[in-house]
Order: sequence, then C-alpha cells, then structure tokens
Amino acid sequence: MKIKYTISFIFLLFVIHFAKAQRVEQSIPEKTRILFLFDASGSMLAPWGNELRIDAAKRVLTDLVDSLRVNDKVELALRPYGHLTPAKERNCKDTKLEIPFGPDNNDDIINRLKYIYPRGTTPIAYSLEQSAKDFPQDDNYRNIIIIITDGIESCDGDPCAVSLALQKKAIFLRPFVIGLGMEEKFEAEFDCLGEYFNAKNINAFRSVLNGILNQSLSKTTASVELLDENNRPVEKDVNVSFINTFTGISEFDFIHFRDKNGKPDTVEVDPVLSYDVVVNTVPPVVKRNVYLKGGTHNVIRIKSPQGSLRVNQDNSFEYDKDVQVIIKRSSGSEIVNTQAIKAEEKYLIGNYDIEILTLPRINIKNINISQGEKRNINIPAPGRINIIYSSKGKGSLYSVDEDGRQTWIKKLDLDGGKTSFGIQPGRYKYVYRSDRAMGSKYTQIKEFVVKSGQTLNIKIY
Repeated sequence: MKIKYTISFIFLLFVIHFAKAQRVEQSIPEKTRILFLFDASGSMLAPWGNELRIDAAKRVLTDLVDSLRVNDKVELALRPYGHLTPAKERNCKDTKLEIPFGPDNNDDIINRLKYIYPRGTTPIAYSLEQSAKDFPQDDNYRNIIIIITDGIESCDGDPCAVSLALQKKAIFLRPFVIGLGMEEKFEAEFDCLGEYFNAKNINAFRSVLNGILNQSLSKTTASVELLDENNRPVEKDVNVSFINTFTGISEFDFIHFRDKNGKPDTVEVDPVLSYDVVVNTVPPVVKRNVYLKGGTHNVIRIKSPQGSLRVNQDNSFEYDKDVQVIIKRSSGSEIVNTQAIKAEEKYLIGNYDIEILTLPRINIKNINISQGEKRNINIPAPGRINIIYSSKGKGSLYSVDEDGRQTWIKKLDLDGGKTSFGIQPGRYKYVYRSDRAMGSKYTQIKEFVVKSGQTLNIKIY
C-alpha cells in the first residue's frame, strides 16, 4: 500500500511540474483602460443635424459611459482639450485630465461632461503627449485611447509622431480616431495616427463608438492555416509572428501547432491592432495589414508550401570546421540561409542557387525544391594536402580546369615547417617563393592532382 501511495505522489509531482511547464506565456490582460480624448475646441459649436456638435457628442458619449458601469473589467478616464481658454489666446497646452482612471467613476465623467464648453484651439499632439501620464503603470491592463474630434491639429504639432513614439513605448495601443462630420480630405491626416472612422452624422457616431467598444472588449481568437501549394493546411512547426503594422514591433510569437487531427490550434490575439503576420519559413512569407474582427474567431490562411534540402559529403571531417552551405534565391542575390553540410533544412518551394564553402567553393545553380520533397545534393569527398617546406615564404594555390585555365583559390603564406588542409578532388597548381630567394625568378611552381580520400604530401625546398 505504501508503494502505491509513493507512486501516486510521484505522479502528482509530475503532473504539477508538467502543468507549470505548460503555462501560457502570452495572453491579453483581462482588464482594459479607455481614455476619451475629447475635442472641446471652438469648432465643436458648429451645427450637426438638429443640435450642436458638442451637445450630440456629449449625449452619445454619456450614454456609452453609462452603459459601461456594469463592466467591472473596464476603467474610464476623460481628457478634454480646447476647453480652458478662448481661441484668441491660441493656448496650445489647453488640455486637462478632468477625470482620472478609477473604479466606478462613470457618474463623475457624466457630470463633468455637462460643464465642458468649447472655447479654444485643437492641440491634438500635445494632448496625446500628456495622456502618457494618465495611464498608471500596471501590466494587468491594456490601454486604449478613443479620440473624438471634429478638426485636425491646429498647433503645429505632429500627432502621428507622438502617437508612434508612445505606442513603441507600450503606453497605449493604436488609438481609435472618430471624426465628427469631417471632410473626407482630412482622412489622410489621421491614418498615421490611429484607426480612423468618419462619422458623418449622429447615428453614425453612435454606431462607430459602439463598434469600437465591441472590437476592444470582446474576446477575439485566431488560428493560422499554413497552406501547401494545393491550398491544404498541412504545414506546421513554424514560428508565426504577429507584427504590429504601425510600430513594426512583434506583439505575439507562436510556434505553429496542429493537433492529431491536423487542425491548427486557436490563440487569443488583441483585435485593437492590425498585424503583418510573418510565417518564418525560409525565406519568410508575410501577409500584411491583417485586421481581426472583434468578438469572433478569425481564420488567417497563408500559403507557405515547403520542401527540404540536404547537402551530403563523405569525409567532410577533413576540413578543420563544419562546411557551410550558402543558399540564395535563383531570382536574386540575397542570402536566405546558411546551413551546415549534412544538415536538413526546410525551404519554400522554388529554385535556389547554393554555394558550398569547400576548398575550392562549389556553386550549383537552379536547384528546384518541390512541395514535400527531401532534396539531396551529393558532392565528392575531399582529399588532404600536407605541405612540407624548409623556409618561410609567400604562395598561392590555384585550381586548374580541363582546358588548363587556372582560378586563384587560396593564399598560402608559409612560416616554416608544415601546413595541412582538406581540399576537393581535382587538378591544382601551387606557386611559391621563399623569403630567402633574391628575386621573382626563383618562384617555384608545382602541379598536382588530388583524389577523394587521398592524403598528398608536397615538399617545397
């Protein structure tokens, strides 16, 4: 009985250890902070439908804030701008955090909105910059900004540069920008700032605002299907990176997994951002500007068919270190990978040029790698040269082709004694001049042939 209990205890320890090893490393914080950056500049007094823009914006925002009081995983804050000083003073620091983040502050925001009156200018860049101080440091929250405005920057600031800098520092996620009745020509002004929505009327404003909340707060999942050339989702075990399109920073990295039934697994991904999804094959495949639909499961299909390549060589130990193989696309000069002799690595299907760093180097053009193929390239085994000499000197080694034309392959400056190295089978010429020689005419020339597996001794006096 005691043995049985001991075995059970050991099994329990194993389960606990395995569970710890299986912990989720990348997840989205359960709680969200939303800062409303609210335009209260003078232009908000313009008519919009049957009321003023400021009144319509307050009313819709009030309804939204009121509806969020039941969500205990959301905290809100309010920072207006353009509401402190008259426009004639052109106060480009006219912004204030009126209601900071905190639990159950919905009524505070609603009441404060009642007393905000449009007066001044539109310092969007400065207000964004100041908003960095509004979010308390807490990794358990994700930070979101919703900018509600009816005009563009009017204080010579650069909202796009400020937004990018703060996003790179992970102060907040990419902002949502809602334009109230703005002309379409201003859309370009906000594309670089965040995700822009043009609310042409009050109903559109309400719909956009609700849509942003759904996108931000609803649980969103994704799976990535790596397709072969016949569009079958059979590829796996590849690192897939979700790169923030705006900042270029990786937000999520997963080693792609398929279960025993061949189905890719599901991961939770933040839908507030847009992504460049990078499948880190060799070379990589990128699907740009991927937007996820909030509150649902998204399937991302990316064609990434692969085969594999291996270069084989007997007796490669004759070289002092592992022989490397340089891989390039046949259609370009950029190196896509370097692999060792006898190593098998996967590549996207296509044509490749390889350069094998033997002595001399071996170049093979237009090697085709097909879907699921294991392509093997076999090259001759090397021989070995022992050069024995009695004095220091300068020399070079050449390969000689069947027509007698030579190609320089190696410099050999000898400092006395013996040198030894591996070399591919073939015909060679060694040119050498001793340091004791009194002129170029005393240069020595030796020709020789190397065979696979052969050790050749060459004496120089």
